Amino acid sequence: MLRLAGQAPSRFRPLSSNVRPRIPPLCWFTPLRMTSSSIVIRAPTQDDYAAWRPLWDGYNEFYGRHGSTALPEFITQTTWQRLFEPAEPVFALVAEDHGQLVGLAHYLFHRSMTKIEQVCYLSDLFTMPSLRGKGIGRSLIEAVCVQAKAAGAPRVYWQTHESNAAGRQLYDKVAKHLGFIVYSRDP
Repeated sequence: MLRLAGQAPSRFRPLSSNVRPRIPPLCWFTPLRMTSSSIVIRAPTQDDYAAWRPLWDGYNEFYGRHGSTALPEFITQTTWQRLFEPAEPVFALVAEDHGQLVGLAHYLFHRSMTKIEQVCYLSDLFTMPSLRGKGIGRSLIEAVCVQAKAAGAPRVYWQTHESNAAGRQLYDKVAKHLGFIVYSRDP
């Protein structure tokens, strides 16, 4: 179970009670107690870059972006900086186990044509392969859902590749597959 603790950083606090911030509040979490270890779900800090980078690279490799198809370095650097930019609607959470980062979740809030409130898109989710099946991915999803609820977002959604069987097993337990097929095209 996730419990909120502490106060959101000032960049996420509304200016007054009748003004809704454009960027949702960021909530802090207490440690998650799991059967075999103690996992902490928290926002990353600038000092986490060296530990975040292998997770980010692993995520991209999982989806075929490595070697000659790897993301250009400037995209990775820009992504990292956006996580700390107050004007950006992009956020991250990391899972930490005994001082080591073992998972990440990147998410963003955006407008929707079917909801008045902003919705939350879970863009990236990755757990170290050696620790999969231990509840870290589920904890990161639940933490993003807590963030979305705190921000007033009525929906969290995500997509995955059809070949991600292990991920889909988890997703089928924590969410509803709506049957959509994703198309993409360069303009």
